[in-house]
Amino acid sequence: ECPGHFGYIDLARPVFHVGFLNKIKKILEMVCTNCGKLKSDPYSDPLFKELLDRTRGSRKRRFQEVWEYCSKIGTCFADEPQDENEMMGLEEEAKIGHGGCGHDQPSIRKEGLKLFTVWKKSHDEEEGTETKAQPDKRQLTASDAHAILRKMSSEDITTCGLSADFAKPDWMILTVLPVPPPQVRPGVTEGGTNQAQDDLTYKLAEILKANMNVERFEKEGAPAHIVAEFDQLLQFHVATYMDND
Repeated sequence: ECPGHFGYIDLARPVFHVGFLNKIKKILEMVCTNCGKLKSDPYSDPLFKELLDRTRGSRKRRFQEVWEYCSKIGTCFADEPQDENEMMGLEEEAKIGHGGCGHDQPSIRKEGLKLFTVWKKSHDEEEGTETKAQPDKRQLTASDAHAILRKMSSEDITTCGLSADFAKPDWMILTVLPVPPPQVRPGVTEGGTNQAQDDLTYKLAEILKANMNVERFEKEGAPAHIVAEFDQLLQFHVATYMDND
């Protein structure tokens, strides 16, 4: 009569939850890919403060409008250097700034189950030649995205319409995969004697194999492209385990 108990698989590398991939992309377009701060804040941007006041009653509307506003910002603005009076604490009221790092921001592109950062080309005005400070296009792995989202402060999470208690952005990326008990995926009897396993059981076996391969190749120091290939296979199996369409 026991309903069974869930187990879990510790994933060798984080993988995207296919149900949250579009949401993850939008959040990454809101924040700095270097320091994890929102690209704007109500202290230094009156328009952004007005947006937050206007959407105070609806988290869903706030998330959409913050994304539309922040995704157009191409730089994580750094605060202006403090003058001597501010550094010595002589000013009566210290200014609250954005606290950004000053890095240029890439565009985020989604292709299937992959995310990519796309960097704009910079122009050298003096020489008239085109230079690239960053690669044009680079894959943003689930591990990279997880590291960025973990940097978000509770204040920024609330500002963009999510909850620091119940909907932290880094929770949308899987590091542990729940495994349902056999009662949820019972075997099927074929021909009266043979018993076939449920499709979920077969898929969990494929996930286990792919996960062990990623872990083994990482420990053996295999080339990065080999590990990335098995990492992508793990991502595929986890995604089709949840949604096979």
